[in-house]
Amino acid sequence: MRFTELDIPASVQQAIDDLGFSELTAVQEACLPVTLSGKDVAAQGRTGTGKTAAFLITTFTHLLSSPPRQDRKPNQPRTLIIAPTRELVVQIAADAETLGKHTGLKRHLVFGGVDYEKQRRAFEDGVDILIGTPGRLIDYFKQGCYNLKQCDILIVDEADRMFDLGFIKDLRYLMRRLPPPDKRQSMLFSATLSQRVLELAYEHMNDPVKLRAEEGEITAEGITESLYHVAMDEKFPLLVSLLREDNVERGMIFINEKRTGERLAAQLARYGFAVGILSGDVRQNKRLRILKDFTAGKLHLLVATDVASRGLHIDGVTHVFNYDMPQDQQDYVHRIGRTARAGKKGVAISFACERFCFGLPDIEKYISRSIPAPAWDHERLEIGPPTHRSAMAEGLGKGDRQPTRPKESKGRPRRPHGRRPR
Repeated sequence: MRFTELDIPASVQQAIDDLGFSELTAVQEACLPVTLSGKDVAAQGRTGTGKTAAFLITTFTHLLSSPPRQDRKPNQPRTLIIAPTRELVVQIAADAETLGKHTGLKRHLVFGGVDYEKQRRAFEDGVDILIGTPGRLIDYFKQGCYNLKQCDILIVDEADRMFDLGFIKDLRYLMRRLPPPDKRQSMLFSATLSQRVLELAYEHMNDPVKLRAEEGEITAEGITESLYHVAMDEKFPLLVSLLREDNVERGMIFINEKRTGERLAAQLARYGFAVGILSGDVRQNKRLRILKDFTAGKLHLLVATDVASRGLHIDGVTHVFNYDMPQDQQDYVHRIGRTARAGKKGVAISFACERFCFGLPDIEKYISRSIPAPAWDHERLEIGPPTHRSAMAEGLGKGDRQPTRPKESKGRPRRPHGRRPR
């Protein structure tokens, strides 16, 4: 199906044409005829398949075809979009800006880690589409910065992740402040339609249509997967060898612990790679700058914890490395889904070491197949000494520098602590 076959406003169709899109993806073809007719949906779709565009096109179409009520105030949004992470909020807002650039609708996004007062004052200018994380949305709601009495559309993205991150009570709080389910349209999207996700849908939605947009393998098409069984001390030299052999210009490297990521990023920088790191305690303005530099090609590698495995849509990511095997089987699918997006090709390479190999059987059971494990030559571990001994990864502060050997003191040695000798 082509976009021109749908009843979409000219201003939205113009933005779609500007992006060069013509045919619908499988998720969009399953969802859009249903959502454009005004029905609620609970949809399951693989990452990178265009579900964000599906609910944004529906939103713009509804808002443009149905004028706001006369008693609506500027700080009463007509659409509420809730996402579990800051990165996903930023990404949805970026897509909304692109698809809605000709509509004249006002968008506002709220999330933690950035200027609180600036976000609060923006409500005074009016908002049609409000996008945010649950905690910050509730904070501004309790202050009276906005209310949801005139909200016509609710969108919950990555609903399963809401449960994983403990946001379900916050999500229910916001959903109970909306108009009744039969007075609004609701769309829920999730990587898996588990029982708890469906219970949420049936409780707060109006007879939603359940959609599983794609059958077959759970991982995205176009990804070439491979698995290396290595010892922990072999992982770094093998990673450097693979990066050099494939001349990786845009790759993501996932780790399980922040301290591992800091050490890995610093080591990669000393070997001459332009690398940034994303972890939970990197300040939000720095996170956004790192993502911008990575998208622009100033950084070739991005080391990240699972906080970045969902919600990041960066064009042109060719390689994903699971430096540490994920401990949750669903995280494997979301990690490797950062590549081969929108029908492109990609490479996913995983390292199974003696510490993190125990989750491999669950992962292979979840994806219903074994990950290919090619033979490899240990000569790949010969990578030579670092070439940039003082280089630093973007995202590491001064306090995150790797420890150096203390300098030898000159002159008379210092007296140890204790009583002065007589």
